[in-house]
Amino acid sequence: MTKLRFSLSAFHSIIENQMKDFSLQSLTDKAYTALSTPPHRPVIGITANHEGIDHTIREAYCRQVEAAGGVPVIIPPIDDPQTISTTLDRIDAVILSGGGDHNPLWQGEQPSMKLGNINAVRDSAELLLTRLAFNRQMPMLGICRGIQTLVIALGGHVMQDIKNSTIIKHSQDADRSEPTHTVKIEQGTVLYDIYKEEKITVNSFHHQAVDNSGTHLRTAAMSDDCIVEAVESTEQKSIIGVQWHPEWLGEDGLPLFQWLVQRATEYRQAQRLHDGLLTLDTHCDTPMFFHQGVDFTKRDPRILVDMHKMTEGRLDATFMVCYLPQPYMDNNGASEERKGKPFSELVHFPIESPKAYTDFIFDEITKIVESRPDRLAFARTEEDLQRNKRDGKKSIVLGIENGLAIEDAINNLQHFANRGIAYMTLCHNGDNLICDSAKGAGMNNGVSQFGEKVIKEMNRLGIMVDLSHAGEKSFYDAMEISSTPIVCSHSNCRSLCDHPRNLTDDQLRALARNGGVAHTTFYPGFLRASGEADILDAVAHLEHAISIMGIDHVGIGTDFDGDGGVPGMADASECINFTMQLLRRHYNNDDIRKIWGGNWLRIMKQVSQSREI
Repeated sequence: MTKLRFSLSAFHSIIENQMKDFSLQSLTDKAYTALSTPPHRPVIGITANHEGIDHTIREAYCRQVEAAGGVPVIIPPIDDPQTISTTLDRIDAVILSGGGDHNPLWQGEQPSMKLGNINAVRDSAELLLTRLAFNRQMPMLGICRGIQTLVIALGGHVMQDIKNSTIIKHSQDADRSEPTHTVKIEQGTVLYDIYKEEKITVNSFHHQAVDNSGTHLRTAAMSDDCIVEAVESTEQKSIIGVQWHPEWLGEDGLPLFQWLVQRATEYRQAQRLHDGLLTLDTHCDTPMFFHQGVDFTKRDPRILVDMHKMTEGRLDATFMVCYLPQPYMDNNGASEERKGKPFSELVHFPIESPKAYTDFIFDEITKIVESRPDRLAFARTEEDLQRNKRDGKKSIVLGIENGLAIEDAINNLQHFANRGIAYMTLCHNGDNLICDSAKGAGMNNGVSQFGEKVIKEMNRLGIMVDLSHAGEKSFYDAMEISSTPIVCSHSNCRSLCDHPRNLTDDQLRALARNGGVAHTTFYPGFLRASGEADILDAVAHLEHAISIMGIDHVGIGTDFDGDGGVPGMADASECINFTMQLLRRHYNNDDIRKIWGGNWLRIMKQVSQSREI
């Protein structure tokens, strides 16, 4: 690349012109003229250094952010969680700036002889800031020390000193604006998309360096002596770290700041969009862990959905289902490991009755909701969901996954309707007394006579009929029987991934004609037949469903904690990532509202209105 030196002449000229008459009123008038049609400018927080009694930052960072179209603000190195959280509430992206070494104790190591200029005040503040920003899916750019901050905070490793480099000097004596060596950018990376070149020239001031990027990051560029020069997200997230100093490279360094400002604009747009719409996940299996000591009100790493993750991902409501595995039945086709096993062994809890177990799970959910009435509330109807959104509370909606819960008694549906369930999935992986499963043996030849009565009673009680997991014959039978549209709370497209749990294009068309919905799920095996699935595969399934059914018949049902979750949509904190993917594909606000639950709410309202009092 052609090297262009950074110049502040234009800025200095403006200052000189403004200060000629020393008139504050004149300056104010010019400001309001400029603000008459203000462009949208995202706020970029830049971490400051700590030197003695000063918090400092090089001017070049701020000027590059401004040149890229952002508004720079300085983040002081304060490690108070409330201060950091409040700061993150008010910015749209983070730049982790350069500076001294990291204390090796953060990596469980003792200091080497080459270690120098440790800044303990910065370490804890920036590592915590990085982790919290990461959990919020906030765009981040790490520069020099900043790339190392990213790696340490996200589980990688930084070596204390470059030991094996005998080719390139990585701490130059030349002016900071002078590139001194080249780096090779990996094709297929975001960094390559930014620069459109395989080799670029950079400046260099470091002796610590990344030697293991960890699982959340990957190497994006290296120097000729195999030193990691850049990393980026492995999960389709807006995170890049570079070992060089692009703030000093003028127009050569500007593309990185332009990328960050663009991603910050997208992040801000997604946040504002979530503020004004109701985001609803129609299927999670988290309740199966509630009796195992997990804590929904904390950020518990053992579960994918909790109060904090919902807040970080801007998820307003989730359907918490009681999942009941299907025991072995004669000619059922259920897996052999379930043959002869009592129900209590399948759920790993000493309750033999499916109905009693369902009540137990609902009791556990109730305890959680009642423990935080300031943050959580039950919802049964669209009105409940909207009210909870206005009140700043996360909504918990109850559902049942597997009609086994009612055993063989139709009146148990009334019991669960009284408990507040909004839908029941008729079966799971194995035929039951209601209908045949997609993975069953066709025991009932579709929906049984008992199953027909169940569906009609669900219609009467205003319970949504969920056909995820159902076999094709059961699917079409239920559609004929039900007087209200049916739903598939977590089902993907068979034409993209040939799995019996996924829906054929004909099923999708029939579902749309019937007024129903199919919600894309993040179970890897339903997204790809081979290889590792990620958020882009989920987007592909959603877009295929839209191409077949139209925008009014799709949505999202994650299957979190039921083995659902892929890179980029690994837990509830990452839900806003899906919105950003939709924005990149130019879906408008109304389309995104429909995808994030609007279509489901239409059917929920219709089913509720059909209920017989």
